[in-house]
Amino acid sequence: MIRVGLVGFGMAGRVFHAPLISSVEGLELAAVVERSSDHAEQRYPGVTIFRSVDELLADSSIKVVVVATPNATHFEIALRVLEAAKSVVVDKPVALSSSEIAQLLELSGAVGLQFIPFHNRRWDSDFRTIQNVLHEKLIGNLVHFESTFDRWRPGPSTRSWKEEPDQGGTLLDLGTHLVDQALTLFGLPESIGAEVLHERDGDGGNDAFTIRLHYFTNVTVTVSANSLASLARPRFHLRGTKGNYWKWGLDLQEEALGQITRIDSPDWGKEPADHWGTLSVDTDGNMVTQPVQPAAGDYRLFYAGVRDAILGKGKAPVAAIDAWRTARVLEYALESSKTHRDVECDWSSEPQ
Repeated sequence: MIRVGLVGFGMAGRVFHAPLISSVEGLELAAVVERSSDHAEQRYPGVTIFRSVDELLADSSIKVVVVATPNATHFEIALRVLEAAKSVVVDKPVALSSSEIAQLLELSGAVGLQFIPFHNRRWDSDFRTIQNVLHEKLIGNLVHFESTFDRWRPGPSTRSWKEEPDQGGTLLDLGTHLVDQALTLFGLPESIGAEVLHERDGDGGNDAFTIRLHYFTNVTVTVSANSLASLARPRFHLRGTKGNYWKWGLDLQEEALGQITRIDSPDWGKEPADHWGTLSVDTDGNMVTQPVQPAAGDYRLFYAGVRDAILGKGKAPVAAIDAWRTARVLEYALESSKTHRDVECDWSSEPQ
């Protein structure tokens, strides 16, 4: 049994990490850092509550620490965890800059510990289905890929820290997920064009972006998000030489995790038929449109991978270098937005 410590019990810790850790055989949610409340103990009787990161790091029985605190604190806490000779899982974004992620990569490699980014949306139902659609060439050769995360949030977040510009805004929040998914599918781009904007009334960080990833192929890849979409666009839109695939709506796991403390349902991650994507293909000159039964989403697979990596039974579910690559793309996007031009990507300085 691997004893896991969780730093932070806000939305990320309560909704994502605690239920998932508690749902994976071989992992024990042993301790949670809460500065002044005992919410974790109320939801998970028997868990140890620490009031500081130092107290958690002093517990030699804790082998893995999960960092689920505000964005600007991720790097410092992750660094302290590795220096305390414990493996670390870090919620997205891992850090506010690629240079900080490079430091964590260097340290974790030097001390032989796991440093794993929580890029959980690789295990969304819709994304796993997209991978199948592309692998099976259901729409022929892909020519256009669009990934969109639209929301209607015209007012400030209830988590006030998210509105602070130095926390990275929507670009580092949703952008980390969307770019990581794109890199997983298509690899490293040659150049990037982007607009990163603040569209809502009042002060705050960026709340909208469009990023175009350019490749030396016939494929165009666009990822975007905003907070002023009362009528959302499709979550995914793929066009190919034989037809199109559309998927509306968001993966249902986040909403479900907010209501439970562990996953017990055998139907976890399965989407109802009214959430299925639509395939439209040319079959002998006739357009045939039909729903596509999706693959089940399952964030537990991330933490099962964490367990196996700690035990030396497999690779980390998300490679640490992927967090650095994603961060570099987001930095290129900011540069492109500021200069109003496409930016060439230089991957020669990638940390080892």
